[in-house]
Amino acid sequence: MFALAAQDPEVARAIAAERRRLVDEIVLIASENYASTAVMEATGSVMTNKYAEGYPGRRYYAGCENVDIVERLAIERAKQLFGAEHANVQPHSGSQANMAAYFALLKPGDRIMGMRLDQGGHLTHGAKINFSGKIYEFSHYGVDPETEMIDYGDVARIAREFKPDLIVAGATAYPRTIDFPRFRQIADEVGARLMVDMAHIAGLIAGGAHPSPVPYADIVTTTTHKTLRGPRGAMALCRTEHARKLDNAVFPNMQGGPMEHVIAAKAVAFGEAQKPEFAAYARAVVSNASALAAALAAGGLRIVSGGTDNHLMLVDVRPLKMTGKQAEEALVAAGIVVNKNSIPNDPEPPMVTSGIRLGTPAITTRGMAASDMETVAGFILEGLRAAGDAGRLGIVKGRVRNFASAFPAPGVTS
Repeated sequence: MFALAAQDPEVARAIAAERRRLVDEIVLIASENYASTAVMEATGSVMTNKYAEGYPGRRYYAGCENVDIVERLAIERAKQLFGAEHANVQPHSGSQANMAAYFALLKPGDRIMGMRLDQGGHLTHGAKINFSGKIYEFSHYGVDPETEMIDYGDVARIAREFKPDLIVAGATAYPRTIDFPRFRQIADEVGARLMVDMAHIAGLIAGGAHPSPVPYADIVTTTTHKTLRGPRGAMALCRTEHARKLDNAVFPNMQGGPMEHVIAAKAVAFGEAQKPEFAAYARAVVSNASALAAALAAGGLRIVSGGTDNHLMLVDVRPLKMTGKQAEEALVAAGIVVNKNSIPNDPEPPMVTSGIRLGTPAITTRGMAASDMETVAGFILEGLRAAGDAGRLGIVKGRVRNFASAFPAPGVTS
């Protein structure tokens, strides 16, 4: 940081402030985590200098012998970690991994079924403002209005009526276990391919805390951050029969030169996720989420679907006579970082919402345990009830900072 501080003090100050924020605050964004020092060292390595269009052993540039080593490592470790036949580690983001999967399996105009955005799905699962909704014809499934869980009978009914070429399973805001064998059964019944977007739960799957989609899906996509604790990036896994089409969909169809410094960091993260302590981490993430949801429910908040099976929960804040936007603002002022989020059948627009989404990956990485969740829930409830009162929120923020200081932030304080 010495060179950066001397050359560009404005950027250096912003980075220093971000380091401080990551130490002082309780991060409950479900899609965020703390990457290890080793992952960050690889991300900031000299491999950022190398152009490497193509794949290991088949590059369009010379001088790729070292980046070939790390990309092959990333590929082999990804395959071992998830039991996959083939892996492509070049996608820059989850959205691009999904785009590549669509390109590999479909033609423009083909039919896809995905989860509704306002009930837990992702933009790339067919939102009209996204490329997916513009290139392909989509129909959507959601959750049962009563249970707020996926109704697989309804999914099957929609599939029979719509006759999709591809069914997409996976979500960005769904707190329950996804039944991948059932999705495979539905896809087979209507003659569709099955793609699974496991971006949020990849680390839980790697650690054995959630069932794996790999035996059931034609292509599985994921980000490499979130619960997997790697660098910001993505990858796609598939059966051997789809390998060539998937690779061609990534390069040359969609991307040019891969970010080999990030791929090196992916290799490091995949290696970390193969260790026994990562499995313990994944189990702790789920345990913490369950404990936090129970404590918030005991404090008077409604947990969508009645609880959680994974790393996240959706909290309906209407019992406190507030919106998700107001809740987010109050909690940020109290040093607790969450995001406003639509809940099923939300009467509020997406930029307002009736809920917030909370996740435990980052606080679990810092070493917080299920026994700490009652304290975290207490801060959340205090912050929400102090909305609009800057003095009270400031007091909560100070207590949050003191509490958080007892838990090292890997890659930040180490």
